[in-house]
Parts: sequence; structure tokens; C-alpha cells
Amino acid sequence: MRDDDRMLNLTNAQFGAGVVGVCDICGARQAVVVLTKERFKLCVLDFLNKTWLKTDKKPGVPAPLYRSERVTFETGATTSGNAQAVVLSPTKRVKHPLVLLTPDTYGITTTLLDAAIRFAREGFEVLIPDVVKSQGAGPALHLSLRSGAQFRGGVSADSPKVVQILRLYGDALTYLRTREMVDPAKAALFGTSYGASLALALAAHETRLAAVALAYPMPVRPPDLAKLITVPLLYVRGSADRSTARAWSQLVAAQSANRASFEFVEIPGVRHDFLARDLSAYQVGPAEAAWTRIVAFLTKNLLPPPPKPPTMPPKPAAAPPAAAAPAKAAPGPTPAAKPSSPTPAPSPGPVGATSS
Repeated sequence: MRDDDRMLNLTNAQFGAGVVGVCDICGARQAVVVLTKERFKLCVLDFLNKTWLKTDKKPGVPAPLYRSERVTFETGATTSGNAQAVVLSPTKRVKHPLVLLTPDTYGITTTLLDAAIRFAREGFEVLIPDVVKSQGAGPALHLSLRSGAQFRGGVSADSPKVVQILRLYGDALTYLRTREMVDPAKAALFGTSYGASLALALAAHETRLAAVALAYPMPVRPPDLAKLITVPLLYVRGSADRSTARAWSQLVAAQSANRASFEFVEIPGVRHDFLARDLSAYQVGPAEAAWTRIVAFLTKNLLPPPPKPPTMPPKPAAAPPAAAAPAKAAPGPTPAAKPSSPTPAPSPGPVGATSS
């Protein structure tokens, strides 16, 4: 940006004025031009597109709720020293809580994309490691996860391949905390199926989490690994899913042991992978009910409502004024008593007269 493009932040900007603000199309804070009296603002690039290239964006179109980008982060889990990921960032210019999604060997599936979009729309910064394009997440990891769950009582957290992928996810979480518009103190994990087992194993060793959400995870080994989790945890599964019964028992035992805040949600009548839109187990109603519970759980623990402003204590009721006593007249001089007139004595009759 040239020096003559550094516009002042003017107040009460009129039509055609230049201000520093947020572009209504790209959502970035920079030099923008006010195009209408309704303060529709465009940056220089989008202004040129609208003026000469006839963009299909209409004035007043709100900025998207989130943007997506492909990033590369440093990690010691690959020989190249880096790995790829997809990040979804809310466009609202505030600090965002973050959610790391933990894929298994299938990488970025429709379920994880569905989760990432839902979380980003709610205001979370979301990262999905692209394990398919990362070294070491191939058939060997697939075999380690499946064989451990089927023949050894659970996904082994000590397996070399599991340790490698957990290191990759730990480095992804470290990178996500360094992003500009992220609140590093508010972090959560989410995974489904074997990816949920990896999220559980990562949460057992990660001490800077605020919440963990799991959808139908497979059991893990050692079975008491969940006892190391001390943050709120949500477990969602279908009532017809037999493969997660052992994982359910492990988490129930962990909750009773460490008295952690665990929530268990069982969706009636659905099977494993009922959140996957491209699989036969998917059901719209139960899936939406589960997503509602998951989003509400993350919102409650990472986006609590702002504290209510203090209310002024009610003023004490004024005491009613005391009834005024009737005023007493000032004592005056005692009036003098009037002399009473004497009662006239009966006049005597004539002497010697008698009554007849």
C-alpha cells in the first residue's frame, strides 16, 4: 500500500470518503472507500473489481462468516519438518477460541468438514491437519489403529505410529495457538471414531485444554488413560453402536475415579458413523441432534456469555413521615370567673295569713 493510500480514520464519513475500516467484501481492516450513503465500504482491490471488472458482489452484501486457507506448520513428526493443514477462521475481528480436529488415516472426511464449518460459523478458529499429505500417516498407521482396537483391547497410545501422529497433532495445536486472532487459553479437541480415540490420547497429555468432544470413539489402551483428563468432556454415540461400548465403560469408570465433568449423550436407534453424510449409517434427524449438543457443549465451555453488569442495590424505602401531633394552644391568661347572681329568696307573705 502506497503512502497516499493510507487514509485517515474520518468520523461521519460521507459518500466517496476514504476511511480506515473493514471491507464489506473481503472482511479485512484496511483503507476502504465509502461507496454509498449507507456506508457500504470497499478496499482498493474490490473497488477496482466493482468499477471495471463488474463483480457480481452487490453493495450491502455482508462479509462471509468465515474464511478458509491452506497452511503449513512446523512439526517434528515428519522428516521434512512441516505438515499441511486447512484452517477456517471467523471473519469477526475478535479473539477466537480454537478447536483442533483430529483425523484418522482417512484424512479430511465429510464429517470433519461438516464439523469445521459448523464450528467456524459459531466463532471458533478451526484447524484440520491434512494427514493424507503428511509423511508417516499411511497404511502402517491404519494397521496400528485397527489391529489395536480389534485384537489388543483398544487403540494403543504407546504404539510408535500413534505416538508419531499425536506429536503431529500436538505441533498443530501449538501452531494454532500462535495465530493472530486466536485466544490460546481457550482450546478444545474434536474427533470421531478412531480420530476421537486419538483426541482422547492427546487430551490425556495436553494440560492446556478447556474442553474435549468425542463422537463414537473406539476404546484406548491403557484403559485408564481417560483418568488423566480433568477438563469437561462430551461423549456422543448411537444406541445401536456396539463397537464403542468398551470406550463408554472406560469413560464412565474415569468419571467416577477423578470426578471430572463428563457428559454422555446416547442417540437412540443409530449406528457407528451416523454423522458421516456419505455413509449408509447417516440419518439427518439424529445427526442434527448430535451436532446441536456438540456445538452447545463447546460454546458453553469456550464461549461463555459475558458477565452481567452489576446492578445497583435497591435504595432503602424511605420511612413514612411521623404523624404530626395536634398543635397545642399556647396557654393564655385564665379568664376571670363571672360572679354568679344570688338566688332571690322567697318573699314572705302577710303576717298571720294562712293558706287555705
